[in-house]
Amino acid sequence: MDVEAYSHIISMVERAHRLFLDLVKLELEDSGVPDINNVQALMLYNIGDSEMTVGELTLRGCHLGSNVSYNVKKMVENGYLVTQRSTHDLRSIHVKLTDKGRMLRDSLSAIYQRHVRMIEQARITDIDLQRTTAVFDKLERFWIGAGRPYRWSPDAR
Repeated sequence: MDVEAYSHIISMVERAHRLFLDLVKLELEDSGVPDINNVQALMLYNIGDSEMTVGELTLRGCHLGSNVSYNVKKMVENGYLVTQRSTHDLRSIHVKLTDKGRMLRDSLSAIYQRHVRMIEQARITDIDLQRTTAVFDKLERFWIGAGRPYRWSPDAR
């Protein structure tokens, strides 16, 4: 592989993420949901039925270029999340969905199901998605390991 091919795959990942965020934005607009943005909606979807800390949300989701604390604050203000300070660590704040948040999460789940049907119509197969996922898993392990160059190995997990 050459540097140009490596650079191209990085650009494709960024572009795919941006296109997906644009699609979520359109879906929210079409659904008449004015008080949450696309990044916040994905964060809400990633929380799901769980209760987690803001730090866990940051690690769990793909919130590139977003300020998680700010977005959590906005979702609390708009009634999608509730927060509770940890009894064990007062620096830690737990978040979970409200009824309004669960309703939007359910709507997003339905949108994802529709997207899956559309993917099938586009003749993208389960095998295609499994292969793509395998490559992204390998890239993720590489990038994590490359951040620790003295401990990196191709089999690092």
